[in-house]
Amino acid sequence: MENTDVHRKCTILQSEALQEYILETSAYPREHEQLKEIREVTIQKYGFRSTMLVPADEGQFLSMLLKIINPKKTLELGVFTGYSLLATALALPDDGKITAIDTDREAYETGLPLIRKAGVEHKINFINSNATSVLDEMLTKGGGEHGMELFDFAFVDADKPNYIHYHERLMKLVKIGGVIAYDNTLWHGSVAVDEEEAPEIFRDGRRAIMDLNTYLASDLRIEMSQISIGDGITLCRRIR
Repeated sequence: MENTDVHRKCTILQSEALQEYILETSAYPREHEQLKEIREVTIQKYGFRSTMLVPADEGQFLSMLLKIINPKKTLELGVFTGYSLLATALALPDDGKITAIDTDREAYETGLPLIRKAGVEHKINFINSNATSVLDEMLTKGGGEHGMELFDFAFVDADKPNYIHYHERLMKLVKIGGVIAYDNTLWHGSVAVDEEEAPEIFRDGRRAIMDLNTYLASDLRIEMSQISIGDGITLCRRIR
């Protein structure tokens, strides 16, 4: 078995056999060698926390999405050990740039040697900070939406209670026609059960994610699609 049971739990699929079929048949055979190494190093070092990695099939989906969009300038809020960051960097053209923001430099540096080994570190500008202050600084220094070069794509996999606040900032930082992807929008399936039925560890995030899902569904500035891959990912295409 190529992965540990704890990491397999980061998907919304309830059939373990179906989940394993997808990973073993489609995702792992096409997984880039350094992505595989980041996943294995993260599992070894972080144990249960390794569920913060996007699963391999979601990484594969993001890679194909990015190649279809063909962005040059992207933003990532929440990096952890860099699995999704590396998947993005590998999908971007050689002159593509990623601004990656996370408060945990140690986690980022866990995957950094493998990002370097993959030959894509030059595409990444890592900022060791909380995302809100960096986004606000971008808006202030750029002079607002009409005074800056906007991002083509943003991937958000950070602190769930701030997702709504990030959304408002990203609607000024991502260009019209650009895409914002929010990870974990099904939150281990807890969004579909009563609060008392949800494991206590998921309850705070559950409410934040449910509020976000309702908010995005009513936001007429975007087109959206909620996809049941991994732990749920919602794609928002800015139209206004």
